[in-house]
Amino acid sequence: MISLTITAVFAVVYLLATLGLCRGVKLDARALCLGGVVCALTLVLASIRVPLPTGSNITCGSWIPLMLLALVYDYRLSILAGWVCGLLAMILIPGWQAVHWAQIFVQQLVCFSCLGYAGIFGSEKRQKALCGMVLAVFLRCCGHVLSGVIFYSQNAWDGWGAWGYSLAYNLSSRLPEGILSIVIVSLLPLKLLRRSALKGGAV
Repeated sequence: MISLTITAVFAVVYLLATLGLCRGVKLDARALCLGGVVCALTLVLASIRVPLPTGSNITCGSWIPLMLLALVYDYRLSILAGWVCGLLAMILIPGWQAVHWAQIFVQQLVCFSCLGYAGIFGSEKRQKALCGMVLAVFLRCCGHVLSGVIFYSQNAWDGWGAWGYSLAYNLSSRLPEGILSIVIVSLLPLKLLRRSALKGGAV
């Protein structure tokens, strides 16, 4: 009951806060094109996975496109693109199918869209971009862990329990992938990419 309450509160607070942040986003032709390209890249990269001994996996940089969109163009557009990715993932990516309708709100609408939080503090300075990316990775890990506790507890290893299993299963893959994504994005020329995106050039 406590786990269910924590998960419900997390999902509701996240979705309401994120909806509030997305107010005023402009979906012009350029934004729609960028969002579509990023969604396609994210889903393709998420389909290429490296399996781990725990049964989890690491994708081939699928977190990076949404993070980049948030940092070089508009984090609100990245959040919206993440919601689209989360819904399409259930259809296009094996293993992302929801086992319960509530999982859509706990996992599918959180674990992609939260990558848009990478740009919530701006990207003018590396420290701001780093803080945003850390927040994004933290939110995604929370979404996966809570979803694992509620919807996949029946898969828990003997003696681990729902929380222990979900933490070990998800953090063994999500945390390393998040850290690697942060490192890769941090090495990119964000200011140059941002100027190019805002001027209409290719990102």
